[in-house]
Amino acid sequence: MKITSILTEDLIKVNIPGETKEDVINAIIDLAASSQKIKDVDKVRQAIFEREKIMSTGVGKGFAIPHGKTDAVTDIVAAFGVTENPIDYQSLDHEPVRLLFLLIGKDSLVGAHIKLLSRISRLMNKEELRSRLLKAESSAEILQILKEEEMNYLDV
Repeated sequence: MKITSILTEDLIKVNIPGETKEDVINAIIDLAASSQKIKDVDKVRQAIFEREKIMSTGVGKGFAIPHGKTDAVTDIVAAFGVTENPIDYQSLDHEPVRLLFLLIGKDSLVGAHIKLLSRISRLMNKEELRSRLLKAESSAEILQILKEEEMNYLDV
């Protein structure tokens, strides 16, 4: 499954506001809440924050993948955002975060959820891609960058 097959322009935001990790996670969940696939945004929020308590989803290099699984969605939901400012996210490398990729999986779709997490991690491990995403000025530009990257580097 391609990341860009579940990520649409309306689920991408440049300049996500917030001063704290909680602020930006809530902001990206609110962005995802516009998806018709979400039945209960409060349950989604609970799943994301419960997962975050286990271990920070700030994986390093200025990037975080807040994620969780819940029956409050009908299918896998994704959202992507770039924060206005660097956020102290308690990342594994102790560096601030500006790039957030939210992934909400359905309880019964664990395999697809894990494959997408892996694919996102591989993509975002590329310094040039992270740099391009930070410079992007619109949701459309971010989506185009991700589509190009998926076509060039991933088995699709």
